[in-house]
Amino acid sequence: MLPEYALQKIKTVSLEIGGQTLTLETGRLAEQASGAVVVTYGDSVVLSTVVGDKKPKEELGFFPLTVDYEERMYAAGKIPGGFIKREGRPTEAAILAARLTDRPIRPLFPKGYRAPVQIMSTVLSADQKNDPDTLSIIGASAALTISPIPFDGPVGAVRIGRINGALVVNPSFTDLEESSLDLVVAGTDDAIMMVEGHAGEIPEGELLEAIGLAHENIKLIVAKQRELAELVGVTKWDITVPQKNEQLFADVEAFLGDRLRTSVRNPDKVVRLEATSDLQAEAIAALTEGETYTASEISDTYEALLKKEVRNGILEEGIRPDGRKTEEIRPIWADVHYLPRAHGSAIFTRGQTQVLTVATLGSTADEQKLDSIGPDESKRYIHHYNFPPYSVGEARPLRGASRRDIGHGALAERALLAVLPDEEEFPYTLRLVSEVVSSNGSTSMASVCGSTLALMDAGVQIKRPVAGVAMGLVLDAEHDRYTVLTDIQGMEDALGDMDFKVAGTTEGVTAIQMDIKVKGITLEIMQQALKQAHTGRQFILGKMLEALPAPREEMSRFAPRVEIVKIDAGKIGAVIGPGGKMIRSIQEETNSKIDISDDGTVSITSPDPDGREAAKQKILSLTTEVKYDINRGDKYTGKVVSIMPFGAFIEILPGKDGLVHISELSDDPNARVDRVEDVLNIGDEVEVQVIEVAPNGKVSLSRRAAITGVLPEPKPARPAGDRGPRRDDRRGGGDRGPRR
Repeated sequence: MLPEYALQKIKTVSLEIGGQTLTLETGRLAEQASGAVVVTYGDSVVLSTVVGDKKPKEELGFFPLTVDYEERMYAAGKIPGGFIKREGRPTEAAILAARLTDRPIRPLFPKGYRAPVQIMSTVLSADQKNDPDTLSIIGASAALTISPIPFDGPVGAVRIGRINGALVVNPSFTDLEESSLDLVVAGTDDAIMMVEGHAGEIPEGELLEAIGLAHENIKLIVAKQRELAELVGVTKWDITVPQKNEQLFADVEAFLGDRLRTSVRNPDKVVRLEATSDLQAEAIAALTEGETYTASEISDTYEALLKKEVRNGILEEGIRPDGRKTEEIRPIWADVHYLPRAHGSAIFTRGQTQVLTVATLGSTADEQKLDSIGPDESKRYIHHYNFPPYSVGEARPLRGASRRDIGHGALAERALLAVLPDEEEFPYTLRLVSEVVSSNGSTSMASVCGSTLALMDAGVQIKRPVAGVAMGLVLDAEHDRYTVLTDIQGMEDALGDMDFKVAGTTEGVTAIQMDIKVKGITLEIMQQALKQAHTGRQFILGKMLEALPAPREEMSRFAPRVEIVKIDAGKIGAVIGPGGKMIRSIQEETNSKIDISDDGTVSITSPDPDGREAAKQKILSLTTEVKYDINRGDKYTGKVVSIMPFGAFIEILPGKDGLVHISELSDDPNARVDRVEDVLNIGDEVEVQVIEVAPNGKVSLSRRAAITGVLPEPKPARPAGDRGPRRDDRRGGGDRGPRR
């Protein structure tokens, strides 16, 4: 029981969402944080904390926001894998959840805010039914809302599924297995902030309907956060945001004149960057001579004018930096089978963005093992995305995969899930790697296009090709006007208000991701963006199919071939053998790789069809019961398959062994064999004769009888129930002597 003073600190609000109770609580945990909220949904519990500094760090030139998502294995009743048994680096799932939390919250801080803020969401309980990722968004927003940190929220988030044609709010993990849609939507009570998800070729109209349903539920969550803030009664910090220096702005603008427009409007990214950088350096050199302005002030003003020039050109003249129209896509070309020994490869080029994607096929044992708090233990389709510094003309050290790399790889991975063949139809693990070799925006969507072609080149029979396109937005809220851009390049992404990535087939959308830099957009803007994306996607698909119209009928000769055999689960031990001896010997003899599932599914992988067939037959011979007519006196020429101290096992028929006891190995009745290895080795062919077939089917053989032609007398049958003489009778009587 909590004491009364502790109970008085606890504030709680609840509401029903998706048939379950969502609870927000503050005052029980983490009292020294600027704001802390525990979010509970089902038995999933997330603690979200936020800590901020009052003092801004103006020298940084950006908003230092950090968002972390911490998985604790105890939350799912698991102990971490590995030697140290402690959580280490964040899993990919945790990184994706952190990005999911960051993206809708970051645009809602005051413009020009420079004080450090850290958000941490820690998963304390994971019920294996409700994904904690949306709870992290809600918790982070609620913690900011009840904190003194300035924040123009709150933000709510829900997940939407579609099961049997009906939209479902916050579907469970089990529900998602049957769902054709997995969509996370975050927003304020009057606008959409972030959309992310994948689908089974959903039409754009149904996607908008799902987003609309999500927003209705988001409004309820936002209202509860406001209610919690009223219960807490927090006062926000007063902040001072640097104001625009009108004189500096006018001086820099006058110095630049028309040269800025000339520098910006160039279709070549490299030339454009060089021209704008040189112009910026000139402005700094000229306007710092009188020490009226600092280089930093001039640089910031130049960037603001550059942004204004690009945006005004788009809004007022419909002219983009590279001269394209708003719905025009950059020139496209693609090529396949670029790498001779890869199982599948493709180059996809759109403008100055170029991605090389390589497909590799493996056996089911190559599936990625997952050590996380979620219910999934492995996955057979993996997509990795690499963004090296040379792709943007930079020289910097490599630090491994960044959060951005992981996020872009996951998006491209989800885009193709809907069109992959089922594992029963195509029993392979698939790994795709997209190497960004040149970047000028929309590399993740180029990865989708390149991945489709690489899979087709590898002979993977995908249902339909998938293409992706990134949509942009320039919004002038003051004058109530906006322009949606198709196929944005890097500058339009950096200086625009939206990055809306849409991937799909001719039939519908397979993946979607939207990030914005303003305080939300309307469904009307999203509708137009989806419409333009649909048109652009069909154009891109046409260009892709010029390179490869359909998946190849045959896989690469370097790709392994996999054959699936189903055996009785009770016979798995016969295939594995003592200590794995049998399965190792089959693999070595047939040059194959064998993987066995608990349900008796055997995967045989080998580039050699003869070896694969040989392995299959050996497995079937070990697990298929065949009744042979074997009788005393029958002669066979068999192969030594196993040697024991007491004799040798000889395979006399496929899958049927018999034992030659060590006493029956010599052809001389008077000679004795001391060691089996003195006369036989594994693999030797030897002539034997059957001397006994036991009622349980075990066969006794004799090498001596096969050579001499003399069968030993059969052993007399033991009477039923007679287990032989007692131990003390064999010792010569019942007197065991005095006890000790």
